[in-house]
Amino acid sequence: MLAEGDRVPNLALTSDANKTVRLSDFEGKRLVVYFYPKDDTPGCTREGIAFSKLGADFAKAGAVVVGVSRDGVDKHCRFRDKYDLTVPLLADTDRKLHDAFGAWGEKVMYGKKVEGAIRCTFLVGKDGRIERVWKSVKVDGHAEQVLTAIRGEGAQGAPPAVKKPATEAAQTPPAKKPAAAKKPAAAKPVGKK
Repeated sequence: MLAEGDRVPNLALTSDANKTVRLSDFEGKRLVVYFYPKDDTPGCTREGIAFSKLGADFAKAGAVVVGVSRDGVDKHCRFRDKYDLTVPLLADTDRKLHDAFGAWGEKVMYGKKVEGAIRCTFLVGKDGRIERVWKSVKVDGHAEQVLTAIRGEGAQGAPPAVKKPATEAAQTPPAKKPAAAKKPAAAKPVGKK
């Protein structure tokens, strides 16, 4: 799998708009490339919808998002139209981009080892090099994570500071209260033994 700092391969794919797209077409912009297993399946649908809903936010942050699967252009078009997806979908029917990124391999499905597309996401910098990789993605909340990373990274590409989740903060034990001051012992009367 490609790692941070690697240059992305400049392969040509066909989009759901039936246009040839090269990853070099996006140089000068930050690019999110998310690989997903199959059009119109539950997880892939939720992921496509999530990235589409945040499309304007990604654009405002200076990033373009593309989805890649092994499905053909016709299937991408039906998937796009059925769910009103706005993210361009690239057809990698010959698996060249999957292989180049390392997004194809052995994985576990329903307790069995199978070979297939690995759900993963790559953030590509303006210079065409990988800035960040999300391996074995969990769909729910992932598009938001990627957007947060794009918004939170500085000019040097440093990852955003990790905030302590509210639930974790609530579980932190309260500071100990200072021990109550002891009462002074009663004074003995003077002159008596």
